[in-house]
Amino acid sequence: MLPPRPGGDGEVMNAAARKIQRIYLTLTLGNTLAASFIWGINTLFLLDAGLSNLEAFAANAFFTAGMVLFEVPTGVVADGWGRRVSFLLGTATLAASTYLYYLLWQFSAPFWAWAVVSVLLGLGFTFFSGAVEAWLVDALRFSGYEGGLEAVLGRGLMVSGVAMLAGSVAGGVIAQATNLGVPFLLRVGVLLVMFAVAFWLMRDVGFTPERSTHPLQATRAVLSASIENGLKHPPVRYVMLAAPFSAGVGIYVFYALQPYLLELFGDPNAYSVAGLAAAMVAGSQVLGGWLAPRLRRLVRKRTTVLILSSAVSGLLLVVLGFTREFWVALALLALWALVASAGTPVRQAYLNDMIPSKQRATVLSFDSLMGSSGGVVVQPVLGRAADVYGYPASVAIGGIIELIAVPFLLASRRQHPQADLANASTAADSAQP
Repeated sequence: MLPPRPGGDGEVMNAAARKIQRIYLTLTLGNTLAASFIWGINTLFLLDAGLSNLEAFAANAFFTAGMVLFEVPTGVVADGWGRRVSFLLGTATLAASTYLYYLLWQFSAPFWAWAVVSVLLGLGFTFFSGAVEAWLVDALRFSGYEGGLEAVLGRGLMVSGVAMLAGSVAGGVIAQATNLGVPFLLRVGVLLVMFAVAFWLMRDVGFTPERSTHPLQATRAVLSASIENGLKHPPVRYVMLAAPFSAGVGIYVFYALQPYLLELFGDPNAYSVAGLAAAMVAGSQVLGGWLAPRLRRLVRKRTTVLILSSAVSGLLLVVLGFTREFWVALALLALWALVASAGTPVRQAYLNDMIPSKQRATVLSFDSLMGSSGGVVVQPVLGRAADVYGYPASVAIGGIIELIAVPFLLASRRQHPQADLANASTAADSAQP
């Protein structure tokens, strides 16, 4: 019998763990590809539908409000009915709501209709947040994998970046060759394919859903346990409290860069340039996912990576806000995305190592809720700043807001959780020849 072979970055991965990783990467690839068809042109799509800057970013805020509203209930679905059920519901809901978005654009619908469907889009994404990551971690542990989570999550980020690169460029080019609505129809098609793929491949492994004949009672029990292991657990709480500032700003900047870069480029109809911006973020995400486990080897504590990532990201946005040259802005955008992406797998691993399995999906959903709540407030505020002061000033203000996350991350570090040092010795040993 052959011994288990390394899965890369020094961790030993057996056949069962490799299978779990392949399924995870397949789901990540398909979902990100579907989503990214519109990422490069979403703001332009909303403006083309007749919305103002304020209304466009308010529509995005309703999307994040939908995520805030449904994060915990869908997390309870994942923990109570299964992560596979949650994923399938997510693909179906997101496909239907994306098609409704296309219809709103076709008929130049009023703002209230955009708000309602944006909330439904948020619902679709909440079925994914927490569920897929929880499924991966539990299945890996069940399969006997004992390596650091950063390596696997980093590969997921790399695959997501490749899919985002392909989807965002394709979406921009296709929109320019046809119209702004076609990428939305492509998203619907890929989501339907992913429903079939997940139905065939995905099984809850290492986790048994606790279904109850009293769903409200079960919801209260899971939510109570999740709060106990989430907001009431200081090192987790402080990471969650940092999320509204970093995630809220990140969402705004990603979408604001579309019209901002077109403004610098000098051609408001160059949709492929907007796709290029999203592609730059995607490419940086691939590199960031590759760097994450390697950065982890260089430092003793995970929070070191998180603090540096957040601080440098905020400062880069401030500098980006004062940039007037298109190519300089593009380079700063790539660097900002790289720094933010390199910290993402480390943050995921840090949180997962502090959360019990039975509440994992709900706590992770609650964390996503915290980030989305920041987007609800930050997006319309910065959208209004863009109307009054212009896009460059709004991006710089966003950088200052992101820096507010740093003190919360320092507070988490001061709790000295074991997860801050988890796999540190393993990572250091694996770096030796």
